[in-house]
Amino acid sequence: MTDSQRVAIVTGAARGIGAATAQRLAADGFAVAAVDLTEDNCADTVAAITKAGGRAIAVGADVSDSAAVDTAVAHVAATLGAPSALVNNAGVLRDNLLFKMSDGDWDTVMSVHLRGAFLCSRAVQKHMVEQKYGRIVSLSSTSALGNRGQANYAAAKAGLQGFTKTLAIELGPFGITANAVAPGFIVTEMNAATAARVGVDFEAFQAARAAETPVRRVGTPADVAHAISYLVSEGAGFVTGQVIYVAGGPRG
Repeated sequence: MTDSQRVAIVTGAARGIGAATAQRLAADGFAVAAVDLTEDNCADTVAAITKAGGRAIAVGADVSDSAAVDTAVAHVAATLGAPSALVNNAGVLRDNLLFKMSDGDWDTVMSVHLRGAFLCSRAVQKHMVEQKYGRIVSLSSTSALGNRGQANYAAAKAGLQGFTKTLAIELGPFGITANAVAPGFIVTEMNAATAARVGVDFEAFQAARAAETPVRRVGTPADVAHAISYLVSEGAGFVTGQVIYVAGGPRG
């Protein structure tokens, strides 16, 4: 693959891990399609990439909508070129204890995380198979190991690990790798909202998590983007079906 052929799609690219990953992959030489619910959501991400000399477009799509995903991927292929990398990062939280969790809380998390990764992966694999080359990275989490108040999120993130390992088996013969990255506690707006919901100061929240993490700090979106950068590189062609914990320790 040459730099001119490398096109990456990053979902949930408006902020946090998605925005950091989009900017990192652009710096690595990819043309990047930053996907979020609306184009406007990704304006800042695209502007940052463009300012740094990269090439990027914003794409609005609900990743849980099959037609929207197919249209978005077709648009990326026509505008930037056939995608050779996909980062399934789009996600939402609907935390609650099991007895308080609504059907909607469960369905929304499953739709965005699991259905979204399935739809996006299915849409891009056609292009990757034709190229005989591709990289798919999905965002799991240490919550896949179980986390109080996150039955929906934990199930979705664990499901993504099984999904990833199956993609690795099915797509490997076509030069396509599939891996997952499982972050621990990362400083993002989503985690700040979690702290606010439970009534804890975010700085104190971070300090508590850092104290129980072996490397004695919390993670940043750049930490996760660095791992993704490796997994979508040409040099990672013999790494597939793996779950890499970016968590400052075995569980984060």
